[in-house]
Amino acid sequence: MSFSPPESTLTAFAGFTRIATGPRAEVLAQLRSRADAAPPFVFDDSTGERLDLDLRPDGAAPAAEGAATDEQATRGVGRPKLGVVAREVTLLPRHWDWLSRQPGGASVALRRLVDEARRVHADRDAQRASREAAYRVMSDIAGNLPGFEDAARALFAGERARFESLVEPWPVDLRAYLHQLAAAAWSAA
Repeated sequence: MSFSPPESTLTAFAGFTRIATGPRAEVLAQLRSRADAAPPFVFDDSTGERLDLDLRPDGAAPAAEGAATDEQATRGVGRPKLGVVAREVTLLPRHWDWLSRQPGGASVALRRLVDEARRVHADRDAQRASREAAYRVMSDIAGNLPGFEDAARALFAGERARFESLVEPWPVDLRAYLHQLAAAAWSAA
């Protein structure tokens, strides 16, 4: 049984107005049906990253002859059927010595350490990811709005009331989206 992550949702803006939100396929369909030619800002709701989507009606870019398929391009060292991907890790000799003495070997020990760190720091990591997502969107859309720099400082300082007062004069759709993205940033505050 393979694990597939939940489908992320997207949000699209035309200027400061939210024009579409939902699963990728729905947002693509809504954007393709728009008559205006102005390219929208499209964001991944989980990361705040701006996406460049192919909005042509067929949605498929013409493939160059001899181009590798996605599957061929992603194949590498590891156990791909199990989701294991080999990457390089740089450690000092004392770290490698310690890892070599662990039951199961270095890979098992590293996976155990990573899983433990993820569990212990889950709240802090979610808080940081929430702030970063909100900041990415702010940087792309609101960089020229009044109070941007102070709002960014308040966001990263964990000053919710100050952040909210600074973004209050901003357009309502943008403000609501930033509140949505930053919600986990305040959870432990």
